[in-house]
Amino acid sequence: MPEEILINSTSRETRVAVLENGVLQELMIERASRRGLVGNIYMGKVSRVLPGMQAAFIEIGIARTAFLHASDIAPADSGAAEGLQDAPDIRDLLREGQNLPVQIMKDPLGTKGARLTTRVTIPSRYLVLLPTGTKLGISSRIEDEVERDRLKATLESFMPADNAFGYIVRTVAEGASHEALRADLLFLEKLWKSICDTAVTAATGQLIHEDLSLAVRVVRDIVSLDAKRVQVDSEQVFDQLGCFAAMFMPELEPTIELYQGRRPILDLYGVEDDIEKALQRQVALKSGGYVIFDQTEAMTTIDVNTGGYVGHRNLEETIFRTNLEAAVTIARQLRLRNLGGIIIIDFIDMGEENHRSQVLEALEMALAADHARTQISEHSALGLVEMTRKRTQESLEHIMCNSCPACNGKGFIKTPETVCYEIFREIIRQHRQFKFDELIVLAHQDVIELLLDEEATGLAELEELTGKPIRLQSEALFAQDRFDVVLM
Repeated sequence: MPEEILINSTSRETRVAVLENGVLQELMIERASRRGLVGNIYMGKVSRVLPGMQAAFIEIGIARTAFLHASDIAPADSGAAEGLQDAPDIRDLLREGQNLPVQIMKDPLGTKGARLTTRVTIPSRYLVLLPTGTKLGISSRIEDEVERDRLKATLESFMPADNAFGYIVRTVAEGASHEALRADLLFLEKLWKSICDTAVTAATGQLIHEDLSLAVRVVRDIVSLDAKRVQVDSEQVFDQLGCFAAMFMPELEPTIELYQGRRPILDLYGVEDDIEKALQRQVALKSGGYVIFDQTEAMTTIDVNTGGYVGHRNLEETIFRTNLEAAVTIARQLRLRNLGGIIIIDFIDMGEENHRSQVLEALEMALAADHARTQISEHSALGLVEMTRKRTQESLEHIMCNSCPACNGKGFIKTPETVCYEIFREIIRQHRQFKFDELIVLAHQDVIELLLDEEATGLAELEELTGKPIRLQSEALFAQDRFDVVLM
């Protein structure tokens, strides 16, 4: 569980840093211009039904139409089985032009629209309300059987015999009192009634229910009784958190503090430095090795290298120690960078089966504290470790960065030498097709300098071939691999 949480909030952006033992483990960012939509409920309208995909596109009032799969549609009878093992045909569930309330379960990611569900879930501090179900579930992270039985019995004691809702008991409910659980349940029932009342008159694309702000969600979902403290640098947010804690979790109210230090709050513990490092492709290991992260549309690939680490015993031991350190670093970076989807890890090849097993165990242990669900496979025949991490939001890189305008996200641009030879070929092409009195070459300063120096002979040969003068002009706004040949 986190020891300390730092919240930096302005009118335009909120950043939350989760630290364990003074080390940044997780960073969450919410901007006013791109606030997360997960948990919001809208009145949607079916714009297109896709029988081949067993899905439909839904208009919910945001830029891109959202996506609803048949398996995410609750049955008409709320008392029916909660899992659609044999989902009906999408055409029997939806029709074009139909209005229905939907909840966002995944934010729009990249070019994909939001992922929707009609199986609405409403979370509070200790419970999650399932309006379309009737079952009672307990978080699998509560492992004590006695406590699981106590929680189940407590909930059942104040649930009516004709109960129409399902509930999930959250991890933070471990040790919660009878009164606290009952207050949570009553709050959720009142909130759901309010949502239903709003939905009756809601127009297409109208927001019916909006989830809490990032700062309040963090206190609701992450802060535990053993948390050291929550420091906030905004009086307004501090007051919001204080009111929320006083109403729903009074035992946590003393841990929430207003930070009034002179240094920016995220300068504490070097958090700002860690954020900058998390945007880098390469992460250094203390041993001297390093890990490379490459994020693509389909997956994230991670490569482990020994770098300058030479070890003290033998090569196998050096590789093993590097991989162990890398496993812990990878788990932290996955949380910090919020990387999700398919992840392929290329650990350095290990000869001993025992070493491979220990590295996998180290990775699993390091991921145990991750709030996102992860799944790890054994080493493949090629020595790769394949894993998945649930992705519901954009990665840190996609939130904070754009693709480089010079290379369009490729990560490289052509060398000045390559551009020079392209210019030579373009000049010959123009000479064979058109008549002109002279040529002007517009290019980046580095390319112009190369043409005047090392490639001056080639340029002179072209002037002799064309019989026309070639003038060079540096363009400050051109990228290194951009050029233009102008006929005069």
